[in-house]
Amino acid sequence: MPFVVELIISLLIVIGGAFLLIGSFGMIKLRDLLPRLHAPTKASTVGLGGLLIASMLFFWIERGHFTIHELLITLFIFLTAPITANLIAKAYMLLNVDPNKDLPPSKQDEGWATFDPVGPEGYDPSEEYQEKET
Repeated sequence: MPFVVELIISLLIVIGGAFLLIGSFGMIKLRDLLPRLHAPTKASTVGLGGLLIASMLFFWIERGHFTIHELLITLFIFLTAPITANLIAKAYMLLNVDPNKDLPPSKQDEGWATFDPVGPEGYDPSEEYQEKET
């Protein structure tokens, strides 16, 4: 294996490990849920992507054939981590944020999508839940 390829693979492994370490440190150090979302979705995703790309390059150069498993895992993580973080953030906001006090006005007819389901016609889905409860 050429020295340049070994150097690139080694750099990807070191950079990936550093990002994973930073993401793990962020999970321990940050106190609230919303700042904690940045550690696994940003740093750990990039770190894992670096390690998987290094693995893909190593086996491509060493064995002579391209494996797509690492690339598919990387794409799956890059697609699912932001979606999961968005859903966790919306659930946290529904439980812990008062839209009347903590959020600025939306400057639209509909309001904030997470909090105000009332549309321009005045339909409010929460009225259906209140009817079912009584």
